Amino acid sequence: MTVAIIGLGLIGGSAAIDLKKRGFASRVLGVDNNPLHEQTALRMGIVDECLPLEQAVAEAQIVVLAVPVGAALRLLPQVLDLVEQQVVTDMCSTKEGLALAVKYHPKRKRYVAAHPMAGTEHSGPWAALSNLFDSKAVILCDVEESAPDALALVRQLFATLNLREILMRSSHHDVHAAYVSHVSHAISFALALTVLAKEKDEKHIFDLASGGFASTARLAKSSADMWVPIFLQNRENMLAVMDTYAEQLGRLRQAIDAQDEQALHQLVAEANRIKRVLS
Repeated sequence: MTVAIIGLGLIGGSAAIDLKKRGFASRVLGVDNNPLHEQTALRMGIVDECLPLEQAVAEAQIVVLAVPVGAALRLLPQVLDLVEQQVVTDMCSTKEGLALAVKYHPKRKRYVAAHPMAGTEHSGPWAALSNLFDSKAVILCDVEESAPDALALVRQLFATLNLREILMRSSHHDVHAAYVSHVSHAISFALALTVLAKEKDEKHIFDLASGGFASTARLAKSSADMWVPIFLQNRENMLAVMDTYAEQLGRLRQAIDAQDEQALHQLVAEANRIKRVLS
């Protein structure tokens, strides 16, 4: 099996490592528009060879798009133009825009829309990790639009990465991702901006920041190249969830302003219910 990975960052690089190590792929080809990423991936042994897009697609049985969703919107139709019987999948964090971009493409059935719910705040091939995907979920979207053999191969690929499968419509995926994943990054960026605006002395931030701040602000280290397209592609859902978040923050503010201890206890206890889900 020859696998072509387009995008040699954290996600693509991590997938490449385990697909080769666990025997799914005998050969991994890399494609990246950053020569440094290609050189690093080769030097680290993440990929066997880096090739131009057209050649990599031609030589592969399965093509994995692991690029920011803004780039994927342009690349996915281009890759489908190049395939014959190859299978194409992606690892992007939004799905509805991609689904619309290839809805009427003649090779649409060779594509399986996917989103493995894994990652860190780091980026680039040097951030790639073995076991990154283990025990995480992968969302497969609109599976009825994919050919059975394409779907079967993609399922085998994600099973090799030890991901558990969830089926969803693209539009439903984007709503749930906004609430569970995307808003966390927006909040983290906002918190970092708030602290940086107030604390001009960075030494104070370093000295006083406890584990709570560090864990909440960790996501603010994430790449703008990845997250700006996600926010814009999922704009309507993001605005809705941010409005809901602002409402809840307003409830807390009102209780603090009124020194209403009972209301604060009630809000915190209500929030504590999340422990039943995130044990």
